[in-house]
Amino acid sequence: MDKLRITGGSPLNGEISISGAKNAALPILCAGLLTADTISLSNVPKLNDIATTLKLLSQMGVRCDRSQDNAVSITADQVTTLEAPYELVKTMRASILVLGPLLARFGEARVSLPGGCAIGQRPVDQHIQGLAALGADIKIEHGFVVARAKRLKGAVVRTDMVTVTGTENLMMAAVLAEGQTVLENAAREPEVVDLAELLIKMGAKIKGHGTDRIVIEGVDKLHGASHRVCPDRIEAGSFLCAVGAAGGSIVLRDVAPDTMGATISKLQEAGIKIECGSDWIKAGMTGRPRAVDVRTQEYPGFATDMQAQLMALDAIADGTSVIVETIFENRYMHVQELIRLGANIDIDGHTAVVRGVTRLSGATVMATDLRASASLVIAGLAAEGETIVERIYHLDRGYEKMEHKLRLLGANIERITS
Repeated sequence: MDKLRITGGSPLNGEISISGAKNAALPILCAGLLTADTISLSNVPKLNDIATTLKLLSQMGVRCDRSQDNAVSITADQVTTLEAPYELVKTMRASILVLGPLLARFGEARVSLPGGCAIGQRPVDQHIQGLAALGADIKIEHGFVVARAKRLKGAVVRTDMVTVTGTENLMMAAVLAEGQTVLENAAREPEVVDLAELLIKMGAKIKGHGTDRIVIEGVDKLHGASHRVCPDRIEAGSFLCAVGAAGGSIVLRDVAPDTMGATISKLQEAGIKIECGSDWIKAGMTGRPRAVDVRTQEYPGFATDMQAQLMALDAIADGTSVIVETIFENRYMHVQELIRLGANIDIDGHTAVVRGVTRLSGATVMATDLRASASLVIAGLAAEGETIVERIYHLDRGYEKMEHKLRLLGANIERITS
């Protein structure tokens, strides 16, 4: 199992390019199921979650061609099975995103419930309720969501909570439904907008994406299209936190600063000097960051996917910060690992109180999830001595060659392959 060895204390200097957004690429790949024509995609990141999705589609009979330059073509003209098995779904919750497209185009789908998911505890129930509102007959059988509909019919669907994958699944289902569908309380994330833009290129009629009310006029058929996946705002934010912790001056290319308002605002509050262009960000840091409070929220608020990285920055900041996690109930698993590095953090329910220390000290730590991995790398860059981050397969799910990009910026970091 691979590890990262980091020797802290080196400031970051130079420039790197940010990859395409994982959270946009996953639903966009699944959208290829909506047509028999070819979908040509560029800026698709090379990540474990992308590989899992391509494997899932391939098992269904979809032709998936990947070139060396982050381009992928999807052709679903000979789909042989309408089932997404547990073996693949258990490794990635986003696999549920094949449910809407399969049901809309083929009238049937059999998708395993994501691993460890009880209906009602996570937003998977919102997907099911929404598809049922569109006329689907849905049952839970032997751990599978089994859905059938001769043709979905447009309806007004209001989810009980804001759910990104729920909005994406329902939007993909509705584009081939008969009549008008209105998605109320829809997610506004840039990744939802990116999916909608691809669907429009394929012939879908969608308005209101980027707001909490999306209106979709169903069409009989979609066609092929070409699309470039939007930049990964979470990866970009992670590198901004890294320079805030390690110091130095970096330039990020191929970014979309206009999607990163909440992150940029908080990091400027922490003392990072940030300049933005249309597709670049320059960030510099000297001295110690200032402690900043944050409360995670749905977009355009501060993203839950940036909470762990900001906590690593707050861990060495001047002052005490309060972080409130409102999206996920179990998103403080990185705290104990940061404490192993010398951080002073107390947890009370959904609230973390972080008392900044003047220095962290290197230690062996274990990644528990994707964004926790990034927070430990950031902390390791700022720590004295050597830090070993174990179980970085989590990191590889969402960051393309993170250690390579950090080395380009002057970090002392290497992957240890066992």
